Amino acid sequence: VQLQASGGGLVQAGGSLRLSCVASGRKFSRIDMGWYRQALGKERELVATITDRGNINYSNSVKGRFTILSGNDKNTVYLQMNDLKPEDTAVYYCNADLLWYDDFGTPTALKTWGQGTQVTVSS
Repeated sequence: VQLQASGGGLVQAGGSLRLSCVASGRKFSRIDMGWYRQALGKERELVATITDRGNINYSNSVKGRFTILSGNDKNTVYLQMNDLKPEDTAVYYCNADLLWYDDFGTPTALKTWGQGTQVTVSS
């Protein structure tokens, strides 16, 4: 099972970026996904999450500026970031809470992280 994140970069304040994260390796029965970020010298914090049923949660710091979306196959999650601010600068991590069944019907649950992608917002 892999989470592959992409889409980070350098942008000026007020600009936009779109992050993507793809979960692969199994036929998942449930995928809850989210984005977290960690700025230099700070703890990792929640940015946004979306459940398999489409329930969405945002941190107060990004509400109204960021949008989390699932792809049609639900194996992909996007984070559309608009009106970026210097304080959004951080390494962004994709997170997934996964469930799948093997050929015998045995369930496996896994919480996993993708590699981080750097987002830098210049003032």
